[in-house]
Amino acid sequence: MIARVIKIVSNQYTVLMNDRRYEAVAMGKLRLKKSPVVGDFVHIEELDGKMCIQRIEERKNQLIRPSIANVDQAMIIMSMVDPDFSTQLVDRLLILIQHAKIQPFLVITKVDVCEMSEQMKAWIEDYRKSGLEVILHRKGEHNEKLIQLLRGKITVLTGQSGAGKSSLINTYLPDFEIQTQEISKALGRGKHTTRHTELHEVCGGWVADTPGFSSLDFDRMSVQDLKDAMWEFDNASSCKFRDCVHENEPGCGVKKGVEEGTISSIRYQHYLEVLHMIQNRKEKY
Repeated sequence: MIARVIKIVSNQYTVLMNDRRYEAVAMGKLRLKKSPVVGDFVHIEELDGKMCIQRIEERKNQLIRPSIANVDQAMIIMSMVDPDFSTQLVDRLLILIQHAKIQPFLVITKVDVCEMSEQMKAWIEDYRKSGLEVILHRKGEHNEKLIQLLRGKITVLTGQSGAGKSSLINTYLPDFEIQTQEISKALGRGKHTTRHTELHEVCGGWVADTPGFSSLDFDRMSVQDLKDAMWEFDNASSCKFRDCVHENEPGCGVKKGVEEGTISSIRYQHYLEVLHMIQNRKEKY
């Protein structure tokens, strides 16, 4: 029998099978190899009146903080104002999300607080032109596009501190007190607040009660990882050199795309910032 792990507290696993929840334990031999995490598909068997997890299906992806597997998408929640919208933060999150092979989309909150500036409109258009799904969310509304995106998917949340993650999800699931690891606006570092990981059913899908990334940490990322994470570069014409890092090399297809306007100059500038961070880190060791 195959079930999905939806909650873990200590060594107690809550699994979902045929729309019913069961409490299960992981067999000792399984835990010695690798323990199940939330989102796992597991094989269970009833032994001596207990539901026992015998085997874990292969994972399509896995996040470390929070520990969750088989994530379909990441919802980046940013506010238009208070705190102000940050393209740098969005783009750094996009790099981490895409590196994890997870589909991102952007939800902008507080769009009903004040009139949208021309700069904000330009940023939104730039993201949409780059292929990113952007949803404008007003307080208390049930956005049909967002409902469709959540349906049938495992979604993790990330974004600004104070952008309204909790109130947004509470709009669709009343009394859902979501605990988050907020990203510091100044340092880009998370504050751990959640004691366990759990999936909550929202709009026919599942939402993790922590954001997908607790910090903007590029320490484990190589230059090649960074290049692979920039999905926008896939549409660029071929570079002259195979090992091109899209900075100063002649015949660079990505730089040509930026010049021609087919690749966002904003996104490219933020790519260069992270590239230099990775290169400087390597030079220290």
